[in-house]
Amino acid sequence: MINAVPSDWCWSAFSLGRDQMPYVAAAVLAGGNIRVGLEDNLWLGKGQLATNAQLVERAVTITESMGAWIIGPQAVRERLGLVKRAPAGVAA
Repeated sequence: MINAVPSDWCWSAFSLGRDQMPYVAAAVLAGGNIRVGLEDNLWLGKGQLATNAQLVERAVTITESMGAWIIGPQAVRERLGLVKRAPAGVAA
């Protein structure tokens, strides 16, 4: 499927539960982007509840140990051509 993705597209992968971190590695290997969070996985390890920060830290460690890098929110906005705006109903 990855070979069918046009070269100018940005794509990401995620997984649920215990497969979340293996999918982080697989997405990085395939040249994609990643996302993790408690909405997809509650566990850091067997019987160990995670925090969102712990899941992100683990994903960063996996990604960087594979020689890839993490970019911050502003770099993502620039790459995708997004403009940061105030939430609806909030004066800018």
